[in-house]
Amino acid sequence: MLMRIYYVYILANTTRKLYIGVTNNLERRVYEHKNAKQGHTSKYQIHQLMYFEEYGDVQDAITREKQLKNWRRAQKIALIESQNPKWLDLAETDLFSG
Repeated sequence: MLMRIYYVYILANTTRKLYIGVTNNLERRVYEHKNAKQGHTSKYQIHQLMYFEEYGDVQDAITREKQLKNWRRAQKIALIESQNPKWLDLAETDLFSG
């Protein structure tokens, strides 16, 4: 049986405005954000992948997404910087295997 992977991810723009989402295809979803013509992430140019986590269960991923969305901004920034201190766009690095 093929195990599906779900991702909780955080995007940012150059002024560090954040967006948190969940998807079952991180590579496709980041591409969609980078090429969107409308919507929140397009309006604010939020399309740099700063952080992501993998889950084997969709409910776990949704629960985590909601948890992160309820965190204070400082907590979100600390989480990003714990794994990505230079705020690199992970979609443009070798770390990204989505």
